[in-house]
Amino acid sequence: MGVDYYKVLQVDHNATDDDLKKSYRKLAMKWHMDKNPNNKKDAETKFKQISEAYEVLSDPQKKAVSDRYGEEGLKGSVPPPDSGGATYFSTGDGPTSFRFNPRNADDLFAEFFGFSSPFGGGGERGTTKKMRISREIADVSGKTMPVEEILTIDVKPGWKKGTRITFPEKGNEQPGVTPADLVFIIDEKPHTVFTREGNDLIVTQKISLVEALTGYTVDLTTLDGRRLTIPITNVIHPKYEEVVPKEGMP
Repeated sequence: MGVDYYKVLQVDHNATDDDLKKSYRKLAMKWHMDKNPNNKKDAETKFKQISEAYEVLSDPQKKAVSDRYGEEGLKGSVPPPDSGGATYFSTGDGPTSFRFNPRNADDLFAEFFGFSSPFGGGGERGTTKKMRISREIADVSGKTMPVEEILTIDVKPGWKKGTRITFPEKGNEQPGVTPADLVFIIDEKPHTVFTREGNDLIVTQKISLVEALTGYTVDLTTLDGRRLTIPITNVIHPKYEEVVPKEGMP
């Protein structure tokens, strides 16, 4: 039978465009991989299914073929020629058939929301962000018109707050004028455990007097998900610092 796109997107067959958008927004946010770091494999599978379902049901041609012939017809079986305005191709030697290859789920998410991830995942290892922008471009006659573009930003591991990423001449166009550059500036979301000072990561903990006198073990989860155990056997005073080499930012 193939995939039931309505079931995947949790909508009925009479769903409006607004219904589809509302459901996609809810489910895509729920199953985004950065929101499910402990279950990334299953989350990625569901995320891709949700993306494909939204892509099909929000497109009248794809929806019409899917409703009549199911997933199999959508992805390569041969519908008859009266199938209602869907797009077909032919090699010239045989019957026509519908061609559908799902879009990249991350690209669809970025286009829909205007950013690639709202959860800030991957920053300690670097990440790729997709940003949707609107700008004015000029045609050969000098008339300007609005367009939307998706820009890709490759965030490198260890980039600091204030790092600037420049896209040359991606500002608004005007006749006879070179467009300005478009500049993105990196900001850092506060972390619940770590504070950054340069490339050092600082952790502050409160302990009891007994622990300060008899020894204390710090248990941390690093930014890349490792468990780090730091035994301290020295007497700990209020401004005591323990330095762990090579555990800061790249």
